[in-house]
Amino acid sequence: MLFLVTTANYLDYFIVAVLLEPIKREFQVSDTLLGLLSGFCFAFIYALAALPIARWADRGNRRTVITAALGVWSAMTVVCGFTQSFWQLAAARFGVGLAEPGAMPAAQSLVADYFPPERRATATTALAGGASAVGWLVGIGAGGYVAATHGWRAAFLMAGVPGLVLSVVARMVLAEPRSASKAFRLQQPAESFGNSLSRLLRKRSFLLLLAGLSTYTTFSYGVTVFAPSFMIRSLHTTLEQVSMPWGIAICVSNILGALIGGRLADRLSVRDVRWNAWLPALACLLALPLYALALSTHQVWTFIAIEFAAELILSVGIPVTFAAVLPICGEHRRSTANAILYCAMVLIGATLGPFLSGALSDVFTATKAGDSLRYSLLLMCGFLVPAAILYGLCAPALPNDVEN
Repeated sequence: MLFLVTTANYLDYFIVAVLLEPIKREFQVSDTLLGLLSGFCFAFIYALAALPIARWADRGNRRTVITAALGVWSAMTVVCGFTQSFWQLAAARFGVGLAEPGAMPAAQSLVADYFPPERRATATTALAGGASAVGWLVGIGAGGYVAATHGWRAAFLMAGVPGLVLSVVARMVLAEPRSASKAFRLQQPAESFGNSLSRLLRKRSFLLLLAGLSTYTTFSYGVTVFAPSFMIRSLHTTLEQVSMPWGIAICVSNILGALIGGRLADRLSVRDVRWNAWLPALACLLALPLYALALSTHQVWTFIAIEFAAELILSVGIPVTFAAVLPICGEHRRSTANAILYCAMVLIGATLGPFLSGALSDVFTATKAGDSLRYSLLLMCGFLVPAAILYGLCAPALPNDVEN
């Protein structure tokens, strides 16, 4: 059930990427505004809401947090399908961003209660990588097909309506191990939000994980959001032709990578906890030349094949970040720690990444015309280098920061 909820979470984010071209045509807006729509409009309010909701999840009923959030963001996604102007759509995306922090941090906290430490990496990467892959497939594949055949508003309805139904089912099915709420309150340490935040931010490994993930997601969101537009403009294909094949390729690569990475992390971190940072560092370094090669090609199927390999490598390493946080954050700070990670991903990666990609594309338009996105996205690949360095610096700090 957590997998389905987090899939819905990623679906409602990713579906915007495949709808940017029809939205651009209807509302006649620039790539910079498209970058703001897919990034800032979602990320700003997400960042404001993330920590208060996480604090609620750390102290209260996580099932209630998750299902309430799912209901609200699904309703706002439905609203997106009825908007009649660009700014109405932007306002509706603010509503989606307000509720989505209620999903992943609380879900990762529940996973830590559902699974013993030696199995947590597989479980957390299944949520962080596997659910994102399925959300990607439905958003890009099915969403792109619906948008091509019935219009972009219908795609928003396709994403939002099932989430409303799922919120009711999740409320009935999800288990909250804190059901003995009195016992939970008695065992909670009297730690204020300020103290919890201070203890997390004093951990060098946590800060470096935060910086590494933020840098990586600046690349990831920046490239992902504009990849469909790149294929349409530079590789001369159509949304209907590539949405499903590309969506399936990325979905399969991310699921395989998450399962491989989770098992690797579970086995290797037992021997040396530093592998929880080494795996993401290696993934960034190995994927960089592949992504650069993919974006340099002029054949759509070559692009999809090479990107499949690059995404497979990245999905082996990057989701392990969320497993790395669990032993260093402390039992009563799990949702808060994960919320900080997701907040950084969204506020920095999902805001800065698409904005930079769109702005660079607008800059290159004067000299590169229809190929401006290619050069923009190639420059964005450079973020993988500092991401790998930050993860590498994190590794030696992990053993000293372990709490449980």
